Amino acid sequence: MTRNIHAVGNALLATVALLTLGAIPAQAAPHEALPGNWLYLTLTTGDAHSSSTRGTLLLCDPPQGHAHAAEACAELATAGGDISRIPSRPDTICSMIYGPVTASARGEWEGRQVTYSHTFSNSCVMRAEAGAVFALSD
Repeated sequence: MTRNIHAVGNALLATVALLTLGAIPAQAAPHEALPGNWLYLTLTTGDAHSSSTRGTLLLCDPPQGHAHAAEACAELATAGGDISRIPSRPDTICSMIYGPVTASARGEWEGRQVTYSHTFSNSCVMRAEAGAVFALSD
């Protein structure tokens, strides 16, 4: 019975959200207002049962957005804006402790749309494989 109540409640919330969104006039897409190369970056730590998400906007003309913006923009420039092509750091030693981190990015690089999402086993592995791009704090 409880499961049915939750299902009905979720369906009602989804319906209200769709009706509300339909009543709001369409806004210009955020990338239309941003010149140059930019990515909206998010990090979700934890798993499906317990997680937290934080994000920031990385601008690269000039570099700004988080503590390592200049390094992140340089790495992205070398990789042509493709995060998966950033060279990994093989000399990094990471623990084998499982602490999942999902790194996601969406934006624009050299006029192309960029989308990226990858779940790393922990934040050390993420830094070793994705460089400074997702180093949102010191």
